[in-house]
Formats: sequence, structure tokens, C-alpha cells
Amino acid sequence: MNMQAKAESNFSPAQDYGVLSAPDTVRLERLLPGPIERVWSYLTESEKRKQWLASGEMQLEIGGRVEHTFRNSALTGHDDPAPAKYAKYGAESTMYGKITNCDPPNLLSYTWGESSGENSEVTFELSKQGDKVRLVVTHSRLASRGDMIGVAAGWHAHIGILIDRLNNRKPDSFWPTHTRLEAEYEKIIPAK
Repeated sequence: MNMQAKAESNFSPAQDYGVLSAPDTVRLERLLPGPIERVWSYLTESEKRKQWLASGEMQLEIGGRVEHTFRNSALTGHDDPAPAKYAKYGAESTMYGKITNCDPPNLLSYTWGESSGENSEVTFELSKQGDKVRLVVTHSRLASRGDMIGVAAGWHAHIGILIDRLNNRKPDSFWPTHTRLEAEYEKIIPAK
């Protein structure tokens, strides 16, 4: 079964893998507990976002600045150290970008890693699904297969933590989860 078909059949919000929606784009879809305004606040408010991804201010207007300060080795309170491959991200690292689209509480897009010379972009789309919220995360303009694998595993792990936080559950440790997922995406994402 190809990745797109898998994503469309038997959707399981906590376990299905991201898909390649274009040669340089990874897309993940999850169903989260609502309401939509609550999920939006976890995407845009630093204190809430740091519980699952990264802290930092966002100027919620086109061209507005985005700052993400990652502390992945301290994200869940019981984390393991970063693997050697990601040692530079083990303590604290900061990433900057700019808002490219903002339509609260349904759409948020911004450049990713702008200060490091990366030219990728992440988009969050939220839509009501009864008392739940469908979250679609699309990360585009990824430069290589290695980037797609790391990004897919990263979003998969981070969104898993978000789901746990929204459900008041203790999340799994970030780095072991990321390492496991990266190995799985290595098998799933085809070589170019």
C-alpha cells in the first residue's frame, strides 16, 4: 500500500505516518480534541507551544517574525539525551522564520529555519470535525530525502506530544520516539 493510500484508509490519529504530498513535501494529519480555539492557542502561544514543540514569540501577521526555541531534551520532563546525530539540538536551539499566511483559527504558515539558510515552509490547517479538530501539518520545500525523513519523524513525535498534552496524558520521551520514527520513515520514504 502506498503512503497516500494508507493515509486515506483506516485513519488512526495517533499512529498513521506522514505522506509525501509532493517530491519535497511531507504532510501529516491528526484528529485532536477541540475546540478549535484551544488547538490554535497551542500553535501560537509561546507558553502552550513550548509544552509540545518550542517556545518563542510569533507576530501573527503576514511578514511577522516567528521564533522557536527548542529544548527537545527537556520537552516531556523525562527525556533522554539527544542521539549523536542531533547533539547540536540536544540542549537549546533557536530557529527563526516569517509568517507567510495567517487566518485565525484555521490557517498558519511560516518559513522554517530562515536564519540557517533553509528555505522550507510549514503550514498548519485546522478544521472543525464535530467536537474534534482536524490538524493538517504540511512541511514543504525540503531539500533532501534526509530532510524529509528527519522532518517527518520530528513532526510525528512533536504532534504525538501535543495530542498527549491536549488529552492530559504523560507523553513519551521525545528522542527515543524520534529515533524510532526516523528509522520507520527511512523505510517508508522512497529514495529519489
